[in-house]
Amino acid sequence: MSTDRTADKTADETAGGPAGKAAGRAANPARALFATVLACEAVVIALAIPVATSIMDVDAATAGAVCGGLAVACLLMAGLLRFPWAVAAGTVLQVLIIATGVMVPAMFFLGAVFGALWGTAIWLGRKAAAVQSR
Repeated sequence: MSTDRTADKTADETAGGPAGKAAGRAANPARALFATVLACEAVVIALAIPVATSIMDVDAATAGAVCGGLAVACLLMAGLLRFPWAVAAGTVLQVLIIATGVMVPAMFFLGAVFGALWGTAIWLGRKAAAVQSR
């Protein structure tokens, strides 16, 4: 029975099935960089909630909904990076995170830093794709 599973796995890889597709996704270094930027960004935006409520006197429900929603969106987007539209959606997410500077002014700077990292990931991804296409 275990040889059947091994044969199925090998057939999947050669036929481009789920195991083969997973191997192709892991080979893309830009996707890992995008996911890392989004995961770190989710932590930073979540940590902006207590700053907004205690220091900036923003309503806790508003800060939690905006910053918490964006943090969850970052994590969801990190999981959706296998789709081609995800990079564009992540770019929109970067703009929304910069806009949270209205609640916490430090987020203007932090959002710009993460936006620069996102732009660098796009640039490196295109550069890697050009090298792989040779």
